[in-house]
Amino acid sequence: GWTLSGEGPSLAIEKTYQFANYHETIAFVNALAFTAHVTDHHPELTVSYNRCVVRFNTHDVGGISGTDFECAAAADALLA
Repeated sequence: GWTLSGEGPSLAIEKTYQFANYHETIAFVNALAFTAHVTDHHPELTVSYNRCVVRFNTHDVGGISGTDFECAAAADALLA
């Protein structure tokens, strides 16, 4: 479910997660925030009532790094 978005230094991997309601969305965002803090790699998040768009890229390399894929897998694991 992850897709490429952007180009050049803004190249990123992105995924939209759907939820039943705002409470579930925010619970996911809070869990992801903790994971991001622990890994010190923070996604861009767009949050709405029943949806969260998660976007990872690595500014230091000007695009995508292995860390982005590891963090994407960790985000998916939150819902496994």
